[in-house]
Amino acid sequence: MAEDVRRTPLYEAHRRLGARMVPFAGWDMPVQYAGILDEARSVRRRAGIFDVSHMGRYVLSGTGALATLDRVMSNAIADVEPGMARYTLLPNATGGIVDDIIVYRIAPEQYLAVANAANAEADGAWLHEHAAPSTSIEDHTAATAAIAVQGPAAVELVARLYDPALAEAPRFSVVERGGARGAWLFCRTGYTGEDGFEIVAPAGDAERLWAELREAGATPCGLGARDVLRTEAGYPLYGHEIDADTSPVDAGLMWAVRLDGRDFVGRDAIAARRVAGPTRSLVGVVVAGRVVPRQGYTLYRCQEVAGTVTSGVFSPQRECGVGLAYVSRPHGRSGTALELEVRGTRHAATVVSRRDLLVRNAAG
Repeated sequence: MAEDVRRTPLYEAHRRLGARMVPFAGWDMPVQYAGILDEARSVRRRAGIFDVSHMGRYVLSGTGALATLDRVMSNAIADVEPGMARYTLLPNATGGIVDDIIVYRIAPEQYLAVANAANAEADGAWLHEHAAPSTSIEDHTAATAAIAVQGPAAVELVARLYDPALAEAPRFSVVERGGARGAWLFCRTGYTGEDGFEIVAPAGDAERLWAELREAGATPCGLGARDVLRTEAGYPLYGHEIDADTSPVDAGLMWAVRLDGRDFVGRDAIAARRVAGPTRSLVGVVVAGRVVPRQGYTLYRCQEVAGTVTSGVFSPQRECGVGLAYVSRPHGRSGTALELEVRGTRHAATVVSRRDLLVRNAAG
């Protein structure tokens, strides 16, 4: 392993479990344990745990913290109450997407911004570049660990282990609880299409937390299962569905943009693009049989190129290939019949809305 590849506080725990480790966004991460599809099924049926310590964690505090966030985030942060969170984008000056972020308001003048691992360093630099006076920005990534607990049994499991009151925490809330080495944050968020928590704790508590969740019945899951789950749920991923050249108008993410009464980096460019209208649509695609629609594969409508796949997996819920794709506007309607070309052969595919990608089968 290259010397500059980082390890999370759970690296040794993953090795003891026999995880297959791979380099990912500068980190040595588990891609699978028992098997990707079995791990994905465990999350849909009960509960799974993921090491997400590789994601960037920045704490902004001080009287200028809110002004800093409102200057760089597409969504309004001012009306986020303490103990709540909001999904938002980090736009650039041309209205493209630097990253997508969740901002948690820990206290009246303290916020936690969680960034994608691949962009964490750049996001931190962007925050520092646009910081208002009296803003402290601290990188807590190395000092903390983060574990996602996801699935229909996840909330009950976490509440039973740590505090029954956590079962009443609303979606997109954050609850702080004391720990031996410092505070634990129970964030009612996730990236799988299931309910659950993302727990941020001091790095020294990581192995204890991981072990307790495993002993309570949660299944360890790797990056492979995480990608299956987020694709089934229709969630975009940086570098696939969104990037610095993609407008939230095209990505269907204008619900995470608040233009009125605000000025932020990229605002005017996004507003102009909204007036002009989207040039393409981000949709779900379901492929007949066991063919998987991989990133970069072309979709056709008869002899016309209709679009390009951005993410694709075999879905254990649908028992077929599913994916996300950008298609030209005339082909974005749900139910549109397309063809996916794979190594010169075309396979039947159907457009569905992203929210309809995830279905529950009898075992799910």
